[in-house]
Amino acid sequence: MGCMQIHLICIGSRMPAWVDQGFADYARRLPSECGLRLIELALGQRSKEPVNPRALDEEGRRMLAAIPRGAWVVALDERGRLWSTLELCRQLESWLGSGRDTVLLVGGPDGLAPACRQRADTSWSLSALTLPHGLVRILVAEQLYRAWSLLRGHPYHRAG
Repeated sequence: MGCMQIHLICIGSRMPAWVDQGFADYARRLPSECGLRLIELALGQRSKEPVNPRALDEEGRRMLAAIPRGAWVVALDERGRLWSTLELCRQLESWLGSGRDTVLLVGGPDGLAPACRQRADTSWSLSALTLPHGLVRILVAEQLYRAWSLLRGHPYHRAG
């Protein structure tokens, strides 16, 4: 298996301490062969409109600019595919085997910009539920750690 970085690119910063602590706890457990790096980008200027297309486009441009060259890009999107833990494990194995960095894109309050969804090589839905952005960070970090532990036969994951 190869070595790569997973870049979690998120719109929004200034999360509550419990979010930062939860994310850091799982990210720190991952080995250097698939280190997890959080990249926080500021929200675009919002107005009173329910959805601000200009802010969404601006966020999208900044997200695309933060993607390392040659990376495999996964959009976290409610319209994406639901993966079981075993499917995520297979995805992680594929990402590791490719030797390419992997990027996971998490949009802001209005979701991902259309340009980000178009740039993505695949899209992943964590749940049919609408999840708070801070919780998404922790959930992604925990599931990546679970998938890695399953690949390595580590006792953290006990399939039931």
